[in-house]
Amino acid sequence: MTNNPIDVASLVSPRLSALLLSRINDPETEQPVSLVMVRRFLADLLPEDFREAEQMHHFDVDASMLDELDALIEEYGPAALAIDFAQASASEALSCVIEALLDDDNRENLITLGAVREAILSGVAARLVGDGALEDDEDDTLLAEVDALIEQYGIDAPAEGCLYQE
Repeated sequence: MTNNPIDVASLVSPRLSALLLSRINDPETEQPVSLVMVRRFLADLLPEDFREAEQMHHFDVDASMLDELDALIEEYGPAALAIDFAQASASEALSCVIEALLDDDNRENLITLGAVREAILSGVAARLVGDGALEDDEDDTLLAEVDALIEQYGIDAPAEGCLYQE
């Protein structure tokens, strides 16, 4: 997808984003995952009678995930990659690292994903484990997780935008 000044992931509902991420992260799913592939997957989960009614007319009062996918496909095309529409957020453990960096009174610059990566390499996770803020096993996957976020959003993306939200 070309660089779009609008963060298209922010246009997607949390439910659809979770579905997109589940399809993207499924090892049995053919890569790269497009919006139309996710739509086919979702439509195949519906009972046959519902699929027929869905094709004839939309009777939902709320926009269903199919409607939402259809709107995205219409706007961005069937080959648009699902990863561009998925709202990736940091796990609770990585959010703890990001918050520790944001709370640092000595910080001078915006905390980017690249800065989070450097802090992890410099031992901030081990310090947080020592302080009791993280469990001993929670720091094992932080580097891979921040690398995945960097791959999706870029090294200079603000880390605060990836904080875990319940």
